[in-house]
Amino acid sequence: MDFLLWPLLVFLVLTVISGIKIIDQYERGVILTLGTFSGILNPGLRVVIPFLQRLIRVDLRITTADIPKQEVITRDNVPVGINAVVYFQVEKPDDAVLKIQDYYYAVTQYAQTALRDVIGGIELDALLTEREKIAEQIQTLVDKETAEWGVNVTAIKMQDIELPADMKRVMAKQAEAERERRATIIRAQGEMSASENLKKAMQNMSASGAISLRTLQTIEAAGNKAGNTVVFALPTEVLAGLKKLIK
Repeated sequence: MDFLLWPLLVFLVLTVISGIKIIDQYERGVILTLGTFSGILNPGLRVVIPFLQRLIRVDLRITTADIPKQEVITRDNVPVGINAVVYFQVEKPDDAVLKIQDYYYAVTQYAQTALRDVIGGIELDALLTEREKIAEQIQTLVDKETAEWGVNVTAIKMQDIELPADMKRVMAKQAEAERERRATIIRAQGEMSASENLKKAMQNMSASGAISLRTLQTIEAAGNKAGNTVVFALPTEVLAGLKKLIK
């Protein structure tokens, strides 16, 4: 008789031990009793009735999921490849278990579909310049749908936008042409500024008679060289300047 009791005793002890569960702080436990939802277990040491109850652990931390690279055609018929990442968090563990079979897979698939729908409705220029705004539009669409599953989509980030090779060459040429245009404008502005300064200097020298002294200095410097014959036709402005100096 004792021989038969020992296995039964061991079985009962193992059964009781199997019903003791530890739920971590970042988890919640969804309890199904005979297949029916019967409550949520909070973190700590908890007891589940073996064979009658089943514990499903749900992680409440923010989860990161990659959206596979998508080939999408923009509204202006440019094919682009886009990689993205979706960040989401379970807020209602019971809905995440009871209303959707696999919430992780469902969120990634819906985010992938929303990305294709949004990108297909915008032009390439908007995609390249308004990446954050477009990501927020995708997040809004996904979050609206996944809210019914007890999931909150916190963010969607587009990582890479891959353009066709011929489009990259065209954009590189446009960028080079834009740099040359800006350089030409800067040079023209510099020359205009220099000419304005030179004009003001000439006006000041003419008003003070200093231009006549500069002319005489030039004549003297040229005449110091042996064998040079220099002929100058002095304009009336120079003569007028000399008169001012004599006075």
